[in-house]
Amino acid sequence: MNLYADLLFTGGPVYTADPAQPWVEAVAVAGERILAAGSAADLAELRGPHTEVVDLAGKLLLPGFTESHIHFVELALRSQQVDVTEARSAGAVVEAVRARLDLSGLRRPDRSGAWLRGGGWNPSLWTDGVRPHRSLLDAVAPDVPVALDSKDLHSVWLNSAALQRAGVTAATADAAGGVIERDLDGTPTGILRENAVELALRACPAPDLVEIAAAVRAAFPALWSTGIVAIHNANDDADMRSFRAYQELRLRGELGLRVLQQIPVCNLTHARGLGLRSGLGDVWLRIGSVKMFADGALGSRTAHMLQPYGDNPTNWGVAATDPEELLEQALAASAAGLSLTIHAIGDRANRDVLDVLAEVRRAEERRKTKNENSKSQSAICNLQSAICNPRHRIEHVQCIQPADLPRLAALDVIASVQPIHCTSDMNMVDRYWGPGRAAHAYPFRSLLDSGARLVFGSDGPIEPHSPLIGIHAAVTRRRADGAPGPAGWQGQERLIVAEAVDAYTCWPAYAAGEESYRGSITAGKVADLVLLSQNIFKIDPMAILETQVEMTVLAGKVAWRGPSYPAAAASGPLRSTAALGQGEWRKPRATRAAPAS
Repeated sequence: MNLYADLLFTGGPVYTADPAQPWVEAVAVAGERILAAGSAADLAELRGPHTEVVDLAGKLLLPGFTESHIHFVELALRSQQVDVTEARSAGAVVEAVRARLDLSGLRRPDRSGAWLRGGGWNPSLWTDGVRPHRSLLDAVAPDVPVALDSKDLHSVWLNSAALQRAGVTAATADAAGGVIERDLDGTPTGILRENAVELALRACPAPDLVEIAAAVRAAFPALWSTGIVAIHNANDDADMRSFRAYQELRLRGELGLRVLQQIPVCNLTHARGLGLRSGLGDVWLRIGSVKMFADGALGSRTAHMLQPYGDNPTNWGVAATDPEELLEQALAASAAGLSLTIHAIGDRANRDVLDVLAEVRRAEERRKTKNENSKSQSAICNLQSAICNPRHRIEHVQCIQPADLPRLAALDVIASVQPIHCTSDMNMVDRYWGPGRAAHAYPFRSLLDSGARLVFGSDGPIEPHSPLIGIHAAVTRRRADGAPGPAGWQGQERLIVAEAVDAYTCWPAYAAGEESYRGSITAGKVADLVLLSQNIFKIDPMAILETQVEMTVLAGKVAWRGPSYPAAAASGPLRSTAALGQGEWRKPRATRAAPAS
């Protein structure tokens, strides 16, 4: 039997994210699996005539990163839309819309049904003091419907043509959990927030499956280049277009990332009727949680708060879902074996969600006790026992009161947070929530010290999807320019590098129920690896942003090779990994069942 490695990384350092053996010098890969991890001397015997040997030479090898909160389809489609993320004024947004319209051909009579889509606008960064309004877009697009998502994806900016297509007028009532902003005479300004966004989405033509699948496939290299090998897709629409696209790519053997897909709560009844459970799928595509929303976002000032916003004493935010309705949905999902992923940003929303999850845990405990006391040993009873402790999570946890913070660990609830939001939003937090609440915002250190599990993401395309940017933000609490200074913003909440890396590797695997076969560099697990240009454990934390991804390995194949990566030495003829090149992909082979770790 041939026990030689196909790939051998040697010369350390290797951080494994495996507490039984956190650091090793070498890793051997055979096929899609990690053959061994240990000392360079011990693994030297696995070097065969066709082994490709990578000398680490001081560079750092890690488990491949998981992006635990991303809107991947939106990110993929954004490249085909108008992107105003970098706009620093309302005028810059308008000019970007004008330029895109001139290039798109949307003004032609034969394109009369088409909309101009895009997003990324953020008035808190604008320097001209102008607020978004339909009239600004009307000036360059009087006839073509325009819909621009806000940076936080919780608001949409429409021109008059889009408002007309959506049927939104002065007589249109606000949707429950949504806001239609209005002029003094009641006419909509063009800004729809939270659940009111659906009014626009229903009218806007949606891209078809072929378009989405093509955009997703084209976007894989952008994630490989940052070391990402897996994603938790944060949401989907009622038609499950994201999930359909991933299924199509999986069937064709072209799914270039491991995907955990969340189910929107609007499809909960369908999921229960089909008997779907969290974890259904394979090592490439799995069913995740039911996604629910408790409130809005900080940027739109719709995050639900216990006290009003500092700049608006009449604004307490928005409850996107009534707590009683949230509880009813959560209990139904849990009873069906579906875990919960609940968006909560404000301190009021986080308290409401924790109250809901406390009731859910009590119901799960009652089911567990009933099954344990049952004399029946039927398959149904055993099945019920297996779903009594689903891995629920709260998304964002951006502001939480000290009395509520320990409840996540007590209820065994995962905190899914986005470190880049901390440094991106710090000025808004100080302005909108004030210094008192800022001390309880983005409390990564406090959550971890309380015993809660952290998983990291970016909320892309809202923020850059690079895990290295997220690790830098979590460790320094500073922006790239060093602001607000060496101590960082609310620096008492800083993490160390190992904790931040774990939140991108082993803990996301746990949150997805995948820890038996991925998330750490452990013999028998899938060979998902990322090679960095320098050891981020040893350098000045501010230099983490200068670190490059030099190689990303997915299922034992080199999916990404950075331009600075040197040619690998080998003990004999190499198997051809060069054909994979920069950002190319081969179809994944069938994967054997993973041994338990």
